Amino acid sequence: MRFLLSFSLIVVSALAFTADNLENARRGTTPLDQESKPAPMYPVENKDLKRPRAYSMQPPTIPHKIDNYQVDMKANKCLSCHSRVRTGDSQAPMVSVTHYQDRDGNFLAEISPRRYFCEQCHVPQADAKPLVENTFEDVDEIIKRNAAKGDKK
Repeated sequence: MRFLLSFSLIVVSALAFTADNLENARRGTTPLDQESKPAPMYPVENKDLKRPRAYSMQPPTIPHKIDNYQVDMKANKCLSCHSRVRTGDSQAPMVSVTHYQDRDGNFLAEISPRRYFCEQCHVPQADAKPLVENTFEDVDEIIKRNAAKGDKK
C-alpha cells in the first residue's frame, strides 16, 4: 500500500512538472492576459458550380459567397434568386419542393417556416486543404466495388 501511494505521488508530481511546459492547443504560447492571433480565414469558394453529393439526402452546398446576406425573420436574401418565382430571372436552381411542405406533408404557396433559414443545412465551402484525411466512401462506390467482387466469384 505504501509503495502504491509513493508511486502515485511520483507520477502526479511528474505530470504536474511537465504540464507547465506544455502549450495549450488553442492559445499556443500566448500568456493568459493577452489575446492570441486568430487562425487565418480561408477564402470562400465562389465558382457557382454544383458540387456532387456524397449521399442521397445530403443538402447541396452553397457554391458562392454569402457574405452580408440577410437571412432573418424579416428577409431572406437567398430567396431573391432561389424562390420559385425568381429562378427564371436569376437562372439559379429552385429551392427543392420539399421546402414548400409543412411537417404534415401539405404543400404550401411559400417556403415552409421550418425550411426558411437556409444556413441550418446549406453551407458555403472554404477553399482550404482538409485538416484531416477524409476516408468517407460514397454509397455508389461501395455498391460498385461489391458488385465487382461478386462478378469475380
